Amino acid sequence: MGAIYVLWLRELKRYVRSRAQIVASLGQPLLYLLALGYGLSPVFRRSGEGNYLEFIAPGVIAMTVLFSSLFSGIQLIWDRQFGFLKETLVAPVPRLHIMIGRTCGAATTAMIQGLLVALVAVLAGFRPASYGGVPLAFGFLALIAVVFTALGTTVGSTLRDMQGFQMVMNFLVLPIFFLSGALYPLAHLPIALTVLTRVDPLTYGVDGLRGALIARGHFSALIDLVVMALLAVALTAVGAWRFARIEI
Repeated sequence: MGAIYVLWLRELKRYVRSRAQIVASLGQPLLYLLALGYGLSPVFRRSGEGNYLEFIAPGVIAMTVLFSSLFSGIQLIWDRQFGFLKETLVAPVPRLHIMIGRTCGAATTAMIQGLLVALVAVLAGFRPASYGGVPLAFGFLALIAVVFTALGTTVGSTLRDMQGFQMVMNFLVLPIFFLSGALYPLAHLPIALTVLTRVDPLTYGVDGLRGALIARGHFSALIDLVVMALLAVALTAVGAWRFARIEI
């Protein structure tokens, strides 16, 4: 357990020291919140759907966590190429503990970025429907971070070069985001798009966040929680299996 704590703390220190990463992580969410949130609000309101800024804010928060979590796998490849990972793996601790520590650290930093964007959304005018749903929203934020950090670890443990990782992530990130319902309601979609949104894991995270924060969930909170929890367990297990087979 000591190794898990040390690696978790190391990931947090690495993030805090990277001020440029903190600032850069706010750029794209700000663009979505301000340009789309305010720009499309009149259209969204005239269609009878309410305030678009309030609708899009949970999706943008989830997007921030998604991007940060998935791209944490780059750090794994970086550490492997420059020998830092080898120093960690030769330590007399199980590789499972190392993987869990790295995953918890990367998931925590992703959650911090998501919370920063949530603060920006509040400053921009977003308000939760009920503050009683904030703890549940925090739980969904943690599940999103764990699910996609584990996925990033799985990909990072499988690939050996940055270029390959970037190609795979570019193939995954945008479809996962745009099919999640982060930018549009899930009701009344074409059949093909409905099927794709249902198999997108981020859909249930965004829906859970939206239901907790503005009480506009498409599914029930229980369904969202169960799906995200099962995905977290399954992807963490796959990530641990791939990490255990890393060859230095």
